[in-house]
Amino acid sequence: MLKSYEAIYENGQVTWVSEQPQVNTARVIVTFIEETLAPKKRRTPPASIAGKGKTLGDIVSPIVNEIATLNPSIISPWEIG
Repeated sequence: MLKSYEAIYENGQVTWVSEQPQVNTARVIVTFIEETLAPKKRRTPPASIAGKGKTLGDIVSPIVNEIATLNPSIISPWEIG
């Protein structure tokens, strides 16, 4: 029967993370888990859109009414009448 135990191997020494197996002699299979973390790729916008952003209205308040004023064909679903 196979039993799994978690340990950390460092500088030729095994440190048990949780319980230590209670055996004197045993045949073992050792699996090493590589801890290489891929660096996160930072997304950057293309240079072709630089300076083309526009802020409508106040940054803190909603701009729904301002958009409806600019284009009267837009009717907000929560504005009836």
